[in-house]
Amino acid sequence: MAITYLKRGKSDAERSDEDAKTRAVVEATLKDIEARGDAAVRELSEKFDNYSPPAFRLSQKEIDALIAQVTPREMEDLKFAQENVRRFAQAQRDSMLDIEIEMQPGVILGHKNIPVQSVGCYVPGGKFPMVASAHMSVATASVAGVPRIIACTPPFNGAPNPAVIAAMHLGGAHEIYVMGGIQAVGAMAIGTETIDPVHLLVGPGNAFVAEAKRQLFGRVGIDLFAGPTETMVIADETVDAEICATDLLGQAEHGYNSPCVLLTNSEKLANETLVEIDRLLEILPTAGTARVSWEDYGEVIVCDTYDEMLSVADDIASEHVQVMTDRDDWFLEHMTCYGALFLGARTNVANGDKVIGTNHTLPTKKAGRYTGGLWVGKYLKTHSYQKITTDEAAAEIGAYGSRLCMLEGFVGHAEQCNVRVRRYGGVNVPYGEGAPAREAAE
Repeated sequence: MAITYLKRGKSDAERSDEDAKTRAVVEATLKDIEARGDAAVRELSEKFDNYSPPAFRLSQKEIDALIAQVTPREMEDLKFAQENVRRFAQAQRDSMLDIEIEMQPGVILGHKNIPVQSVGCYVPGGKFPMVASAHMSVATASVAGVPRIIACTPPFNGAPNPAVIAAMHLGGAHEIYVMGGIQAVGAMAIGTETIDPVHLLVGPGNAFVAEAKRQLFGRVGIDLFAGPTETMVIADETVDAEICATDLLGQAEHGYNSPCVLLTNSEKLANETLVEIDRLLEILPTAGTARVSWEDYGEVIVCDTYDEMLSVADDIASEHVQVMTDRDDWFLEHMTCYGALFLGARTNVANGDKVIGTNHTLPTKKAGRYTGGLWVGKYLKTHSYQKITTDEAAAEIGAYGSRLCMLEGFVGHAEQCNVRVRRYGGVNVPYGEGAPAREAAE
């Protein structure tokens, strides 16, 4: 296997050190929120966002005033994107069926898909107002039927962002708070004097938000580990350097630690893309952020074959994977570890982020090896149930259960079965013994 790195990002050790520092900060902050509630949240908001309103929760009057600042064109665009998200989420929901089957006469098994009863949706917005994240988390929760949806977003330039608030409201949020970072996630999960805790946390965020969700998992559910944006471009010479460089830098502008990787089997394309990235960084308005991500986390990897490209891609398990090759569907068929695929040069990650309808809250840091992204199913819990409707079935299943419990040494378990064998089957099973097999009983 011939794999050449023309450019590498920070080493795993360096990234691990940064993660350790983040863990310590988050742990101390969450403990403070748990101990001091609203007071801690307010201090953190003042410190990090320079924002301390009379109440962090917006009233309906405040929501209406903010929505009034959104132009008709902006509102139409919001509604178009949100309708796409809702339609795709509804199609996903329709695919999830409640079931009930009769396993044998008198024995009925089934499951129901039940919405979680409350969800906290985090919508990033301190650096860029992430309007689309409101569609992805709030509107999808609404499609799932969650009865209590609360949404938090940080202030933008010192005040609530009208477009973000409009998107939250249109999406179906029942409570809207203007809070950011660890304090928002912590308040939603732990609860304070003025915020009732939720059962599930969803939504993307920076490294601190992602780590806070990780530490809070167990106390509440979380959608997935969705930290700083990652992107990978898999390309061959069917495309050019301009489109590759644009797709890499388009995601690098998210933050200072957004990994972006070019994976190609063309050294010519790789070198041309490096040159094009340097050119674009001179004219990109967000180059101050994108340049840092590219310098610290950007990588260019050249492989000999498509099979090698596939192997490397699955190992990296990037959040966004833009595939532009002469065999895009081959990658769709064979790739197993990623957040979402964007197939062909006509497609791009920004479409998925903002408007096309798939969810943009996706797994990062190799989490694509064990989970997909946020979707309507994350808001649903599949609960099984059982029902026995005849005496004969109660006695038969009870006898099997009794013997299998005794096989494991669970005498009390066996007696739960035995009492049904005695009551509904008329077989006298001595206390503390397994039920006889049917042929022996007969």
